[in-house]
Amino acid sequence: MTIVRPDADGFRRAVEVLRADSVVAFPTETVYGLGANAFSEKAVGEIYRLKNRPSWNPLIVHVANVEAARELTESWPDEANELAAQFWPGPLTLVLPRARHLDGVGASNDTIAIRIPAHEVALRLLEASGLALAAPSANRSEGISPTTAEHVLRSLPDVPLVLDGGPASWGIESTVVDLTGSGVRLLRPGALSLRALRDVAGPITLPGEGPADGAVRASPGMSRRHYAPRATVVLVEDVRDADRDDSVGVLTYETAAVEGAEVLSADPREYAADLYAALHRLDDAGVATILVREPPPTEDWLAVRDRLARAATK
Repeated sequence: MTIVRPDADGFRRAVEVLRADSVVAFPTETVYGLGANAFSEKAVGEIYRLKNRPSWNPLIVHVANVEAARELTESWPDEANELAAQFWPGPLTLVLPRARHLDGVGASNDTIAIRIPAHEVALRLLEASGLALAAPSANRSEGISPTTAEHVLRSLPDVPLVLDGGPASWGIESTVVDLTGSGVRLLRPGALSLRALRDVAGPITLPGEGPADGAVRASPGMSRRHYAPRATVVLVEDVRDADRDDSVGVLTYETAAVEGAEVLSADPREYAADLYAALHRLDDAGVATILVREPPPTEDWLAVRDRLARAATK
């Protein structure tokens, strides 16, 4: 693996790799993505191979502008216009009916998940390559998503090239909504809050129990176990009450009398931005178990609770 700066030479090398039907890891505002030409069966196959990703788990396609997004869809409802105008570029993914001529792209239910990332490096790569890039998180399947180039290196050392754009600012994946039915349906909570979405889209249908592994789905991030460190994650009400030894790490969200704990912000957005990096640090410390203080049961913490619940699933 080669980590390169996002300068003229770095982009030239990245475009060469992508046009050769291979993969490049690159930063977005959410997490680092493992990008490949979305229209190349060989390139997309390399994503699945490197990540050891199950074939039934679809990919999000990243594009440079709204015109490119519309070309991938069979229909473009008014809600898509409104949400794209307000939140693109940004951490929102729209699931729409896939254009009929794109049989090999998207989920097996004839939908496609699309977004425009809000990161200068990602946008420059999309524009320089002239490609739509399928780009899941650049880590082994079910593992912690990467928020730095070094995280990619440790998880996927066989990736040929990584564009290093520094730490991801949001630190958690995009919010995914389904626009293929009536209204707006949430598939995956993420960086963009439900409050912000409702201000534009009105009522939003919340997800029920997700599909079983192997079942058809329109979005990634719906597997029961996902975003998980090597250590076992255990959610607890109060980390101070737990018996601990050197094999147990602690993650909490406000100052607590726990020696050696990872203490994150009590603000849900700031917590989300640091969550994966904290889990990486605890994994790197070699702990066998990570005790995590349960976040508040409020809507603002929905995405964080979703990630931690999936990480704690065995």
